[in-house]
Amino acid sequence: MPRLSDFDVLSFDCYGTLIDWETGILQALAPWLERHGVEPETVLEAFARHESAQETETPALRYPEVLARVHRRLAGELGLDSTPEEDAAFGASIPQWPPFPDSPHALRRLHQHYRLVILSNVDRASFRATEERLGVRFDHVFTAEDIGSYKPDPANFEYLIRELSRHGVARARILHTAQSLFHDHVPARRLGLATAWIDRRSGRAGGATRNPEEAVQPDFTFASLEEMARAREGEAGENGRR
Repeated sequence: MPRLSDFDVLSFDCYGTLIDWETGILQALAPWLERHGVEPETVLEAFARHESAQETETPALRYPEVLARVHRRLAGELGLDSTPEEDAAFGASIPQWPPFPDSPHALRRLHQHYRLVILSNVDRASFRATEERLGVRFDHVFTAEDIGSYKPDPANFEYLIRELSRHGVARARILHTAQSLFHDHVPARRLGLATAWIDRRSGRAGGATRNPEEAVQPDFTFASLEEMARAREGEAGENGRR
């Protein structure tokens, strides 16, 4: 059974894990949803389908442009009107998406034990604004814009492993930490990475993330990043008492 202290690096998905992207998405769509009376969960589940399809179709597009096209696709599915300006505004909303309340403090505590790395389906400009909200400087940031593809493409995880190897980190010392079983845990486990599931939806399927097409078993499961930080500090305390 692995322990959290077996690892030197935490690689993080960001949106859905550290950032409350479902709240951010719904806030960005609020005027639109209120005007048309669409249920939030309906929109999130449609978003999950259209986002993954759009990323597969246009892997070279920057994430704000992906989101703009997703907005247009959502409008088409729901039979709503959408202007190019509304599409673009949704794509530009990423910097306003809020962190989960526990993320900034938990990240600072985890940084005492690990190098922190981002592996995100986003562009660098959007992430810079997000990093300010999180209040911590990550040791490395790898984005879809850098890699040219979107998770769950294995190329993104191969890039992570290769780049960290260049900095002296072996695959066995990386713990990939994420909410999305579909985007992160399935491809990470296929490539031999250990994973920690931050179960932000408390086991509920649906939302803005597609369900995985195969069963996957993370090495660790936590309800929040705060819970993960406490668990790591608990291990440090046990080591100090030996």
